[in-house]
Parts: sequence; C-alpha cells; structure tokens
Amino acid sequence: MTPEAFKHSLAKDRPPVSGASALASLWWLKKGDWERAHAIVMDDDGRDAAWVHAHLHRVEDDQSNARYWYQKARKPVAVGALEDEWDAIVATLLAR
Repeated sequence: MTPEAFKHSLAKDRPPVSGASALASLWWLKKGDWERAHAIVMDDDGRDAAWVHAHLHRVEDDQSNARYWYQKARKPVAVGALEDEWDAIVATLLAR
C-alpha cells in the first residue's frame, strides 16, 4: 500500500491494515479519534508503536511525555510540523 492509498482509506469506516497497530493508530488519529489511537499503541510494546505514541503526545502538546516515547522508539525528538511527521511515519511503516 502506498501512503497516498492509506490517506484515501480515511474515507472508509475501518483502517485498511490488520495486525499493524502503529498504522491503525495513525489512521484513527487522522480520523479525529485521539483516544482510540492512543488505546491502540498503549497495548503494543514495539518501537513502531512507541514512535506513534510519541507523535500522539506531540499532538496533545505533552512534550515531556513525547520525549519519553521517542526515547523508547529510539528516534530523535521531532520538531517539525505534525502533519509532516505523520506523513513520514506512515511512509516508513508502509515501506516495511
């Protein structure tokens, strides 16, 4: 799946991915359901989920919590636009 196809899937009722909690979380976030997105990554202890978890806390403007999750993900703390980070995470996860 391409990032563009992933974005187009936002018109649907369910994420186009199964078993990929980090991507599903990003999908729900873009649909406006931060709580559901957060609940998904809370149940996943992988680095991809930690990266998305960090992004979610940036969206929430909880920078200290975001820094903690970037560290868990072994990623640098993002400082750019939230939309750009969302795009970058989606592209990276879909490329795997």
